[in-house]
This record gives sequence, structure tokens and C-alpha cells, in this order.
Amino acid sequence: MRQPAMNDILKLFSLSGRRALITGSGRGIGLALARGLAGAGAAVVINDRNEQKATAVAAQLRDEGLVADISIFDVTQREEVSAAINKVEERIGSIDILVNNAGIQRRAPLDTFPADDWNDLLRVNLDGVFHVSQAVARHMLPRGRGKIINLCSVQGELARPGIAPYAATKGAIRMLTKGMCAEWASRGIQANALAPGYFATDLNRALVDDPDFSDWLCKRTPTGRWGRVEELCGAAVFLASAASDFVNGQTLFVDGGLTSVV
Repeated sequence: MRQPAMNDILKLFSLSGRRALITGSGRGIGLALARGLAGAGAAVVINDRNEQKATAVAAQLRDEGLVADISIFDVTQREEVSAAINKVEERIGSIDILVNNAGIQRRAPLDTFPADDWNDLLRVNLDGVFHVSQAVARHMLPRGRGKIINLCSVQGELARPGIAPYAATKGAIRMLTKGMCAEWASRGIQANALAPGYFATDLNRALVDDPDFSDWLCKRTPTGRWGRVEELCGAAVFLASAASDFVNGQTLFVDGGLTSVV
């Protein structure tokens, strides 16, 4: 049996000729993933609720020599999502890769957690993934191919005081990812979850700025530090590329070893 040449292996990771939609990619992890996928050859579609922000981000990526368009919609609005996805497919081109990144965080003790915050978490973190995935899959399935990457979290595996509802949404995303695999794998779609550990982003700025928490985290994480958002890109490219064509329904933790130790 002929051993694959290095060039053959590298081609498996190329995203040239593919288009990726990344929800909530106006900043933070979403923007880092958009830049990473574009760097691997994909044409990316930046999504945000704010058109001005999305336009500025797409222009920045184009200035870097990357291919970027925009799609403005709120992931919680089902009809808006459907219309926007149809518009991308018709006017920009087929969506080959979907990254469900849009998400929010709310912190409070569970016994006093506000019902409105609970509902907001469910609407954005879980309903949003369902709405966008369903709308995109309706185009992927007839083509018999597609990659879906759902942003999960170490909190989909481990609980911590103050964020139980957030953890519940991420645990649900892990199971929704398995469900996508169960229903769509035989029809050419690979659906997997990417689970970041603790990364220094605006979403957890309060924790980054807390010396006691940062000290605890660095001692708790085998690599001894916060993650950098660009360190998620390799895993995302893998899950978006042909290199992962037989990987389905899995959650890939990028957490510096946090979930591997006690």
C-alpha cells in the first residue's frame, strides 16, 4: 500500500474553494475562527446583529488578503435566520461549513438566577444553534455534504458555581451535536463540537481581571495559563476540512488539559 505523500496530507486540511459561515464573528473567538478558516483558504461569511461591525470586520479581513462577506441576522429570530441563509445561498454561494459560535454568558447563584437571564441563555446559546443549523442543513442535505461545528465549552463537561444555566446550554449543545450526527451523517454531513477551555475574551473579562481566579485557573490547568483565541484555529480547520471526514458527533476539547486532570 502506497504511503501518502506529505503534500497529499496537507491537501486534506485545505479549505480552498469552500465557504464558511461563522455566527457571532464580529469579535472574540468567532472572529479568530473566521480568520483561521480564511487563512486555510475558505471564503468566510461574517455574521453579527450589527451591520456596521460586521462590515468593518469583513473589510479588515479583506485588507489582510482574505475573502470575506457579511450576513446580518439575529440567531434567535427563526424567520430572520431562514431568510438570511437563503440570501447567502442565492447571492454569495453555497455554505459548505457552518460554525455556530454566537453565545452569551450570565452569572448568578442558581437559587436566585433571574428567569429572564435563563431564557436569554436558552434563546441564544441553544435555540440559536438549532435555528441556524436547521436552516443551513436544508441546503447542505440535498448536496450530500457539509461540515457543522458547534461551539461548546469545558462547562459542557464540568460545572462551576454561578454559571449552572450556561453549563446546561453547553451540555445540551453536546447532545444536539450527537443528534445531528445520528440524523445527518448518512447524508454526508459531519457535525462536531469544539469545546474551548478558558480563553481570554470579552465574554469572560471579569474572570480575566480577577487575580484570584486567574491564579486558581493557572494552577488548575496543566499548561498553567489562559488560552489564546488563535489556538482554537487548528482544531477548527481540522473539523472543517476533509481531514475529519470520518469524525462525527464528537466534542474536541481545546482546554490546555483542564478536563483531563483532577
